[in-house]
Amino acid sequence: MTTAKTSRIRIIAVTGILAAISALLMQLQIGIPLVPNFLKLDISDFPALIAGYAYGPLSGMWVCLVKNVIHLSVSTTGGVGELSNFILGVFFVVPAAWIYRIGKKSQKSAFIGAIVGTVVMSVMSIFTNFYIVYPLYYYVMGLSTETIMHMYQAKLPSVSDLWQALAIFNLPLTLAKGAICTAITFLVYKHISPVLHGRK
Repeated sequence: MTTAKTSRIRIIAVTGILAAISALLMQLQIGIPLVPNFLKLDISDFPALIAGYAYGPLSGMWVCLVKNVIHLSVSTTGGVGELSNFILGVFFVVPAAWIYRIGKKSQKSAFIGAIVGTVVMSVMSIFTNFYIVYPLYYYVMGLSTETIMHMYQAKLPSVSDLWQALAIFNLPLTLAKGAICTAITFLVYKHISPVLHGRK
């Protein structure tokens, strides 16, 4: 078996393992008292970030996709939450992995990439929720804008519209998610890098 073929098999196998770990972590969603209870914090994107750093943006995207396909079997949102998780995961992992790769895979480029990915994911969470996710919630789950707003206003009565709610609640929560996933990745990546790349 050629080295190139062995390498491809390793990449596929490890990407699958990381996707399975990510799917398990997605089950451990944490509610935050300061935000509406339908917003949850999870750390399931850090295996995707590891895959992106180890094998490139496409591998990271596959982890994001597979974990959400697996999670569909226990979805309580008709697949809308999984779609949102996938979109935001891609916005996080792809910029980070791309910057890491063009930065010659240095620790500095990994850190810059993770920061950029976190910011991109957080900013895009506002727009994807407003234009894609919440309209799908309205359609799939029969929710109205007023129902969503009541959930936000229960935490902060002064919130006047959905844009403001997304900026006050969703943006910081997504920033926190990106920061935590980045921290975990940096803690574990160096230790598992030999396994990821088949080195002793």
